[in-house]
Amino acid sequence: MEGLFDEKAVQGLDYLLHHFWVLRKENPAMYQLIRERQKVLKRYANDKLGLHLHIRQHFIKLEKIPIVPERWMGIQTFQTPMDYMIFCYALAFIEGKSIEEQFLLSELCENIRAIGYEQIELDWTVYQHRKALIRVMKILVDLHLIATIDGDVQGFDHHENQEVLYEVTIYSRYFMRAFPEEFTQYEHVQQLIEGDRNMLGEDERRKRVYRQLFTSPAIYRQDGQDQDFLYIRNFRNRINDDIERHSDFKLHVFKNVAFLSVTEPKKYYDLFPNTRAITDILLQLSHYLHTHLASYPPRENGDIVLTEGQLQAVLEEIREQLGEGWAKLYRDKTTAAVREEVVEELMNWRMATLDDGFVHIHALLGVLAGTYPPDYQKEAEK
Repeated sequence: MEGLFDEKAVQGLDYLLHHFWVLRKENPAMYQLIRERQKVLKRYANDKLGLHLHIRQHFIKLEKIPIVPERWMGIQTFQTPMDYMIFCYALAFIEGKSIEEQFLLSELCENIRAIGYEQIELDWTVYQHRKALIRVMKILVDLHLIATIDGDVQGFDHHENQEVLYEVTIYSRYFMRAFPEEFTQYEHVQQLIEGDRNMLGEDERRKRVYRQLFTSPAIYRQDGQDQDFLYIRNFRNRINDDIERHSDFKLHVFKNVAFLSVTEPKKYYDLFPNTRAITDILLQLSHYLHTHLASYPPRENGDIVLTEGQLQAVLEEIREQLGEGWAKLYRDKTTAAVREEVVEELMNWRMATLDDGFVHIHALLGVLAGTYPPDYQKEAEK
């Protein structure tokens, strides 16, 4: 059984792809399942995705490094660059502590304020600065890098003298990934990206394609000679057979876009379409563009390019036809505000890019479309 990529191996790979790591203490069953299938999982992760599976006594971690960093890949609860800055300072502070060593929130605050003064003058009497620290501390606890021993960091919301006692966990030593070179040798983020690509080794194109399919909503054809997309198109049957044998996903390839879908999603998936109210509007936008191709013809690469004003006019027309069915949140917003949220959501799903006032709507949006039934108003009144 150890050499067979069976249903348990499929479960393990799926869980690893969708979680930062698997902690033995928190999820012993999944930890044990992956340990039992570690050989086939390591082989597949390395051979097909070019990723390393780290198996340790206390945790298991698939080091998921994106081919192209995406806007949605950050920490979702962080709101400002200050959050990330404080997070990095906090990691440095924790690194200087021993495992199971305890510390007070005030000690961390003073340390961060002292080492961060060159970048930004942190002032814990400022409400926004305290809120940023609260978000950071909650993430550190959620990731199990530290544990709360006594107190509640939410009290820091109201007063900068709020105390909380924390303890450093063993997992804190393994949060940061290893880099090919000393971190101080990098002068720009692009050097980090290139360094990761250089580590792909043999079968670089296959690993690049597989990794993008599994970690990104879609892969787009860049031009007629896009070698990665040609690889997908030429070997689509072989790739799909392999993906279906090792996961619950299915490959779809169109003229300008390739992506994976799933028929029975797990509860921890982030899916499109989903139950969020903004999704209805995106599906209605897709339906509108499908039925008005003469007015909004796609380019050769499948993009439909609109000015922000044109998009707003389209949304206004959709609103006139279907707006009564929108969630109250969007019924109460101006069309301009709805447009901003639509563009933001499209970009998060790689369905659009915003360039100098033009919205480039990509082919992935056109794969799915939706509208309300003709009698939706009557149904709503019942």
